[in-house]
Amino acid sequence: MTPSTVRPITPERLAGELADRITALPGTPWLRVAVDGAPAAGPGALADALCAPLRLRGRPVLRVSAGDFLRPASLRLEYGHQDPDSYYDGWLDSGGLLREVLAPLDPGGSGRVLPSLRDAASDRSTRAPYAELPPGGVLLLDGDLLLGRWLPFELTVHLALTPGALSRRTPPEDRWTLPAYARYEEEVGPAAAADVVVRADDPRHPALVERPG
Repeated sequence: MTPSTVRPITPERLAGELADRITALPGTPWLRVAVDGAPAAGPGALADALCAPLRLRGRPVLRVSAGDFLRPASLRLEYGHQDPDSYYDGWLDSGGLLREVLAPLDPGGSGRVLPSLRDAASDRSTRAPYAELPPGGVLLLDGDLLLGRWLPFELTVHLALTPGALSRRTPPEDRWTLPAYARYEEEVGPAAAADVVVRADDPRHPALVERPG
């Protein structure tokens, strides 16, 4: 088997190449793209960077963050504020994300998406109005631990960090989450599960993993 190769790339060119890949996907009413990675890898920044190139290619874009679809604090903090297993299994409201964001973009769906559900800081509903994504539009969802949940996407991008880089770049107050990412690597294998993998140990110098065939 031919091994994968790793190609260094600038952040700007990475956004452009990913935008090309997204626009070349087979025609469906809408495209749902996940940018997955630990916060230390900056998935939100990459998703933001994709907006302009996609719009230049004639695609309407809607940005959504999985962090705006967390379960109520009474549920996600049931076992304390720093339980890595709860963080892995119980923080994301996968049902709400599917119902309000992803399912409306199924073939035959309404295209009517709720951009945010809950403000995690206040633990209140954001009361955000629904947004209409026109046909041909692209949903860009960023977040962590997104893969392996049976959520429907047309393209998944994973920002990979070595354990050392993840540890170095995770703030001390968030280091309790590190076992959750170790479990993610073991149980899901996001670098194998994702359609596109970007090595992001140094955010200024990403590298695109190119698989054979």
